[in-house]
Amino acid sequence: MARRVAVVGAGVSGLASLKCCLEEGLQPTCFERSEDLGGLWRYTDHVEEGRASLYKSVVTNSSREMSCYSDFPFPEDFPNYVPNSQFLEYLRMYADQFNLRKYIQFKTKVCSVKKRPDFAVSGQWDVVTMHEGKPSSAIFDAVMVCTGFLTDPYLPLDAFPGIHSFQGQYLHSRQYKSPDLFQDKRVLVVGMGNSGTDIAVEASRLAKKVFLSTTAGGWVISRVFDSGYPWDMVFTTRFRSMVMNSLPTPIVTWLVAKKMNSRFNHANYGLIPRDRVQLREPVINDELPGCIITGKVSIRPSVEEVRGSSVVFTNSPKEEPVDLIVFATGYTFAFPFLDESVVKVEDGQASLYKYIFPAHLPKPTLAVIGLIKPYGSMVPTGETQARWAVRVLKGTNSLPPPSVMIKDVNERRKNKHSGFGLCYCKALQSDYIKYIDELLTYIGAKPSLLSLLLTDPRLALAVFFGPFTPYQFRLTGPGKWEGARNAILMQWDRTLQATRTRIVPESPSPVEGALKLLGFLALLGAVFLVFL
Repeated sequence: MARRVAVVGAGVSGLASLKCCLEEGLQPTCFERSEDLGGLWRYTDHVEEGRASLYKSVVTNSSREMSCYSDFPFPEDFPNYVPNSQFLEYLRMYADQFNLRKYIQFKTKVCSVKKRPDFAVSGQWDVVTMHEGKPSSAIFDAVMVCTGFLTDPYLPLDAFPGIHSFQGQYLHSRQYKSPDLFQDKRVLVVGMGNSGTDIAVEASRLAKKVFLSTTAGGWVISRVFDSGYPWDMVFTTRFRSMVMNSLPTPIVTWLVAKKMNSRFNHANYGLIPRDRVQLREPVINDELPGCIITGKVSIRPSVEEVRGSSVVFTNSPKEEPVDLIVFATGYTFAFPFLDESVVKVEDGQASLYKYIFPAHLPKPTLAVIGLIKPYGSMVPTGETQARWAVRVLKGTNSLPPPSVMIKDVNERRKNKHSGFGLCYCKALQSDYIKYIDELLTYIGAKPSLLSLLLTDPRLALAVFFGPFTPYQFRLTGPGKWEGARNAILMQWDRTLQATRTRIVPESPSPVEGALKLLGFLALLGAVFLVFL
């Protein structure tokens, strides 16, 4: 059984791993190379080597109710979408609440993690660290790697003929901090992910002209969704997931397209995804359509060539003058302190069982936390991974034989789609609800909807039809939190409390009352169809 655990990184997943280790009676030591906790969410005016970087205006793309730790809700006076400074404050509150700081060694870089000579028997690791120029070595029974995958920028310059003779300036989005550098310039942003669209919108306020180049396109949705509610609280529910996973993929694709186009027709704005079968992460941006329709941002196809101080776009002979290019082209990832024989990265993914455990190790004493791209928040995802991983490290839960795990990893690499539901075919992509439920099953913490329906119908309806909030992960089993039920039942009240800062009395409407009654009867009918 593992006792001493090394945790690499004190970001979102590292803090959760620390807490899980302590709850299971283990002895963790966290190594953080920077001077403070927070990882990605700690903004600095400069880029720090080996640490994720964010720009000053970053706000969460998932709402606070969906992106909190499962037993630690955000303060009620925080907005529904949290600016990075307040998110860092939340992480500090979490660390203080569970007394995690004393287990963190700041300004300590992990140089190497190597198997000990007797690893096949002991499962132990030699961990070499560096603190203020002084090396140190220690033996650990287990290691949890929580370094994320947003530190190594992907800059495909070879795909842009002429870029090396470009007469302007170019940079990766990792280097971007504030829009001042765009003042009175003609700007090209390459890549239409969340960072690319954010930067294009910010540039449009100061620049002479902004081009946003995209090859694949993408669905653009606002944080403000149906009836003004946060998009993920409406979209991410067990009921919706069940319905979508039971329908053929072409029908699901059509439904998604219809919903995405209900706000504006993406084809008319040059944004429609090229491949609408393989699901691509939606772009969360509240302002892009407005910038396009007012001419502040011009959507363009891929760049064919860079010529001096101009660029030529695909299928367009015209040269467009450009002063500055921002490559929002994503990231690669690696584990420089680990030997390839432990974790090998190929084609944008690693051979990890359930995205956590190296499948080939004779002893499951190393876990990678947070190396996944779920269609949900990374905070509860990483926390749930850590809860299961720690129980495996401790010996409470066991893994299948290596041969079974390797087969599972290879099947996932093939990206075979069942033909039903959404198509998660890209590296590290995962069905959020399905994945979390799988881990909760291993832990013994997945709520039983049938049992809840018989004992607590109100809660059962909220769990099934309501948003898939992390509090559901604490209703039962190891780590049960007594406040989970109330947190679930009050989640909509807290959401509205953040926006209802001016109360206007509403006069009752008989039509509205009749519609609510019909809606309730329809809800009862759906419950009977699902559970009976």
